[in-house]
Amino acid sequence: MERGKFITFEGGDGTGKSTQISLAVTWLKERGFPVLLTREPGGTKIGEKIRALLLDADNKEMTNMTEMLLYAAARAQLAREVIEPALAAGKVVVCDRWLDSSVAYQGAARGLGTEAVSEVNRHAAGELYSPDVTILLDMNPVEALNRTSGRQVAAPTNTTAKDADRIEALGLDYQMKVRAGYLALAEAAKERIFVIDASGSPEEVHTQVRAALTGAL
Repeated sequence: MERGKFITFEGGDGTGKSTQISLAVTWLKERGFPVLLTREPGGTKIGEKIRALLLDADNKEMTNMTEMLLYAAARAQLAREVIEPALAAGKVVVCDRWLDSSVAYQGAARGLGTEAVSEVNRHAAGELYSPDVTILLDMNPVEALNRTSGRQVAAPTNTTAKDADRIEALGLDYQMKVRAGYLALAEAAKERIFVIDASGSPEEVHTQVRAALTGAL
């Protein structure tokens, strides 16, 4: 049986990732592809428990290294328990975030170093270290925050919604660093990472995503 395809979606908070993933999965299924949708951290019983730890706003004492290793642990479980068997069965696996998130969020924005984080995840992800195609939804974090919060933010601040999770609560300055990390990754892996302007309407963005996936598939 021919191996399936591994597609990942990346992007900062507020870039419309969930919407675009849903549209892409529907589009793929309409074209007859057997699709498995998953997310990380999460996607497994163990991974979901790790996710709860990572996003709990009460866990303020969590160190950056602990955070990075927990993400890698959830990823290792998801890779072997869910994604590898699905690809072996010929399915198209669509994953909401993958290790590029760790490189951008912990490596670049947290300051742990992109090479160090990449090396840990080479072991965690194993054969799935490099997806077949990655869709990076890119948007100015100021615009993204305005979209999600419903208020206008003129310049980078650390203002966040009161119900933000532990990562969202890090604020706009952090999201600026995340975006820079993502764009550096995209520049280094142009053959895999498709940068999509996420500032348009959902339909406009989906058109760009569809074009990128058509070429990859």
